[in-house]
Amino acid sequence: MALPGDRGPTGLTYAEVGATRLAGALPPGYRHLAHRMRVGRGHAAFEAAGEAVMTFRMHQGMHVRPHASGPRATPGMGVTVFLGPRGLSLRAPCEVVWTVDEPRRRGFAYGTLPGHPERGEESFIVDRDEQDAVWLTIRAFSVGGRWYSRAAGPLVPVLQHSYALCCGAVVRRLVREAAETGSAPSAPSGFDHEQGPVAEDLTRG
Repeated sequence: MALPGDRGPTGLTYAEVGATRLAGALPPGYRHLAHRMRVGRGHAAFEAAGEAVMTFRMHQGMHVRPHASGPRATPGMGVTVFLGPRGLSLRAPCEVVWTVDEPRRRGFAYGTLPGHPERGEESFIVDRDEQDAVWLTIRAFSVGGRWYSRAAGPLVPVLQHSYALCCGAVVRRLVREAAETGSAPSAPSGFDHEQGPVAEDLTRG
């Protein structure tokens, strides 16, 4: 059985690579995150939200700075997210481990590389349901990978929860921008604190 400290392929710092793609429970031995947030309605909203995720515009709209090795998420590409102010940034290197691009479902997942404060995987998926609502679902499993992230203890899940909600707010903003301008969404300078009409914590029974 794979343990949280086991090393995955190609330098990934965990063994259960691709587990966020599977339906059902996330791997044991990790903290789990699962949020589903409504971000719009209709085909145009789906296209705008999907592009915001796949081209890292969602990340650019957060208080983080993604540096990707390409303009669009593809398996095997490197993505380093810088957290915090310039000069004092926390570096979080990742690798895209899977993507999906279907008529009603689009997104990707990345896994942690050496140097990341956590070990695990996170997915960002946009889907359009049968009622034409567009949703952003974020699923993750992680465990502290550095002394300071382990020392943060119960604070880490709180920060991850807030991060997920902010992702939903940013995507909603980008969808609105696209609807107003009739063009592809552009990254905002900040993020929108407005709560959406639906935000569900899937880790709670």
